[in-house]
Amino acid sequence: MTSVVTVDKNPVDSYLRVDRMPHIWCAGCGIGSAVSCFIKAINRAKLDADKIALVSGIGCAGRVAGYVRLDSFHTTHGRALPFATGLKLGNPKLKVVVFSGDGDLVAIGGNHLIHSARRNIDMTVICINNFNYGMTGGQLGPTTPLEARSSTSPYGNFDPPFNLPHLVSASGATYVARWTVIHLRQMERSIAEALVKPGFSFIEVLAPCPTLYGRMNKMGQGVIELRSYQERCVVRNGADPREADIGLSGPIVVGKFVDIDRPTFWDYYIKVFNKAQKKR
Repeated sequence: MTSVVTVDKNPVDSYLRVDRMPHIWCAGCGIGSAVSCFIKAINRAKLDADKIALVSGIGCAGRVAGYVRLDSFHTTHGRALPFATGLKLGNPKLKVVVFSGDGDLVAIGGNHLIHSARRNIDMTVICINNFNYGMTGGQLGPTTPLEARSSTSPYGNFDPPFNLPHLVSASGATYVARWTVIHLRQMERSIAEALVKPGFSFIEVLAPCPTLYGRMNKMGQGVIELRSYQERCVVRNGADPREADIGLSGPIVVGKFVDIDRPTFWDYYIKVFNKAQKKR
């Protein structure tokens, strides 16, 4: 008698455009792990996938929009947040998520980032930070640590990098967290919290780029960089974001830093609109 072996379907598969696989990401890149956590967070938060809009810009992480089975928008470089803002204001019932990289969101898109946080637009931003422009040749980026080498800083970076949790919290974000791609359970919980949090929520995800950043800085293969995260990371929930700088070496502070409440842009809009209607 022949026995039949059944294999349970991966719950992540139903959210992926499997016809577009294999993906373009390099071996050892952590973006796939972050996508998996995001998909699991959707289920944890019990959200209706038909009411989620995913927006991304240009870059390695920007390709996420093409791989997930959600209403998704692959926008122009640095403009993911304005597109997302328009979606949210056009249909406030949508759950809008921006999934992109440090170069797209913080360099060319940096002005949009601080003003989206200032306005407290109701959206969740997942920023993959691999410390360089990974898709276009490993150039110096706005989060590249001091003294780190890149294709445009072969002798070491002397531009002080942005501390992203400090930047967005100072701009007005209501939820701010940072995890690495070895903190999978914490990242999943954090994304789920951010998805249901009113206002501008921001999660920085540190991910290896062994092909470019790792190679330039002699970090070895992706698994070795993951091991360095394990050795260097210190979980400090509630830490002051000003103390979350990342250097080429030394400790990396991770955790949930900010979780506050304040009116969203839409709340203010409705308030002002109602006042104007009463005066007519």
